[in-house]
Amino acid sequence: MQHRSGENMMLPAGIALSWGLEKRPQRGPKRELSVRQIVDAAVAIADREGLSAVSMGKVAESLGFTAMSLYRYIPSKDDLLILMQEAVSEVPLPAHDELGDWREMIREYFRISVRIIRQHPWFTDIPVYGVPATPGSLRYVDWLLGALKDFPLHDFEKMNIILLLTSYARSAGIIRRDLDRIAQGDADMSARVAAYGAALKELVTPDRFPHLHPLIMSGVYTGEKVDESGEEIDFDFGLERILDGIEAYANEKRRTSGDAESGR
Repeated sequence: MQHRSGENMMLPAGIALSWGLEKRPQRGPKRELSVRQIVDAAVAIADREGLSAVSMGKVAESLGFTAMSLYRYIPSKDDLLILMQEAVSEVPLPAHDELGDWREMIREYFRISVRIIRQHPWFTDIPVYGVPATPGSLRYVDWLLGALKDFPLHDFEKMNIILLLTSYARSAGIIRRDLDRIAQGDADMSARVAAYGAALKELVTPDRFPHLHPLIMSGVYTGEKVDESGEEIDFDFGLERILDGIEAYANEKRRTSGDAESGR
């Protein structure tokens, strides 16, 4: 069924537009725009200059139109931001059976999420206003639920696991993005890291910081010492511990459920 308007669904305009529920403008310049053209132009500006550079006026200018022309398609900048996030999230998700097991499915989700944030550093500068409601964001929720489909968990538990996974992916993406920005803006970053390490080895004394001191001296804390993959921060380690916890929780649920059924 093809929807033409989201007015009766009480959806914010940006979310309605993401579902294709917009009304086509009846009047305007002969050379018509499209929502996608506007969104793509805004994404290009944000990728190049940052989110603060995005305005309806600047996007319109890049397309050869006036700002008022854009408002006929997208009612506000907030709506535009929703559509920008939706656009860059349009990444193919592999079929579950291509990945083997549930852990690899979640690893793939994590890799995709971090990659989106690193490729579009402005992505997490847009605040989270509520539960995912656009078709693109719901596609990820549905995909993660598919990874958990065989777990003996009720809906509330599954949604809280998804919140845990998405929060960790978002946090890891933000840290990697910020480190990317530092590295891109400072060609002498390695020298600075070494200088920080040398200074902290003098300042962090074992009497004042007894537990941190060994890590400072080994070089792990400041990133002078890296893991086998060459990464200073191993986000995969944290992800694997989260997966271990999910698996242990599910196994305990299976055990207690089995005990209940056997009458023990």
